[in-house]
Amino acid sequence: MSSQPTLPISNPQPTTTTTTQTQQSSFPSIPVRAIFTRLSGYARSAFSNRRPWTELIDRTAFSRPDSLSDAASRVRKNAAYFRVNYLTLLALVLALFLLSHPFSLLTLIALLAAWLFLYALRPSDQPLVIFGRTYSDPQILVGLGLITLIVILVTSVASLLITAVLVGVAIVCAHGAFRDPEDLFLDEQESTGFLSVLGGSGSSGPASVVGQTMMHRI
Repeated sequence: MSSQPTLPISNPQPTTTTTTQTQQSSFPSIPVRAIFTRLSGYARSAFSNRRPWTELIDRTAFSRPDSLSDAASRVRKNAAYFRVNYLTLLALVLALFLLSHPFSLLTLIALLAAWLFLYALRPSDQPLVIFGRTYSDPQILVGLGLITLIVILVTSVASLLITAVLVGVAIVCAHGAFRDPEDLFLDEQESTGFLSVLGGSGSSGPASVVGQTMMHRI
């Protein structure tokens, strides 16, 4: 009885998994959870300084300004006192405009995500590799700039944002001009300014995270 020849057994390597892991490792890892944690902490810190909405809509405190200079003075004082409330109103107006135009909203989200994850928040020591090609920071910056410019020119994102900001500023100015600030405590608030809430959290704010990365790249 003759023995049958032994067939060679091949052990193929999982090249697909290795290739996928290699492609995934080429994209830089970004601490998304840490970023959102700092954003949520900044939002809570900012909203803790807001004024009661009952003061904002107190009907007994509204009166017609005596002159244009009086209206400008009221806007300045009310903006210093209700700065967080006014910023919230501007954000609500912008959100309403964007929600009424879903395509512009999705386009804006895609642009912001591209800028954040591909340039602003990407570690500078980790190059961006897409389909086996490495891109430097200047190339990424030029590419994102061209894409943003093309998107703004061919879509209505820019006009929508400008319209929303103008409407929000008009609402804020109208309220500030007719809201009498005589019953408000303005000594501390006048020295801080309207946009001081953007830098009130110091280095813990989201602007510092992006700003430090941008300055490091420059």
